Amino acid sequence: MKFLKKKIIRDNYFLIILLILLNGCSSIPQNTSNSCDIFDERYLWYKHSKKVEKKWGTPIHIQLAIIKMESDFDWLAKPPRQKLFKVIPFKRPSSSFGYSQAVKGTWEQYKSETGNKLATRVRFKDSVDFIGWYTNKTKSILKIPLNNAFKQYVAYHEGWGNYKYYKKNKKVIGLAKKVEKQSKTYKNQLSKCQTSLNKNKYIIF
Repeated sequence: MKFLKKKIIRDNYFLIILLILLNGCSSIPQNTSNSCDIFDERYLWYKHSKKVEKKWGTPIHIQLAIIKMESDFDWLAKPPRQKLFKVIPFKRPSSSFGYSQAVKGTWEQYKSETGNKLATRVRFKDSVDFIGWYTNKTKSILKIPLNNAFKQYVAYHEGWGNYKYYKKNKKVIGLAKKVEKQSKTYKNQLSKCQTSLNKNKYIIF
């Protein structure tokens, strides 16, 4: 009986720890419009974004601006379902999912080309690495500089093949302008806190 009680207590303890960890990893930052606030709340995210910048060359502020537009940092984000007769819930318009809103096919291509076989779209670390990989390929395929937030986002949203048609798409142009503006805001904010972020911090988990 005493052994059973100890086992229940131990199991509950591990369950509580697991819930705390999941909550810390998956919850949306309180202020997604401020890069300093985001990284102050999720310091590991800064380490991941900085690693991507070093690996792929994609600036941190552009990584964040793309995620802000795509999912607003919601790890479980999906496109809203279409509706039949404006009432009945139907299928989703695409397989986009997670922080980066990558579709299944492109995500599989990313995993295959990078060797990151265990990558998942709900993990921030993998999502920013995907964005780094994608924007780097955009630079190679379309000759778009990595620091050009507007054109990089157009290519991200439309795909490499459809990029050439974007000037006829007012909606995409509007979205890309928002990403460009947000990236500049993030960049200005980072200039005020990056020195502090670059200092070593002790991380419990």
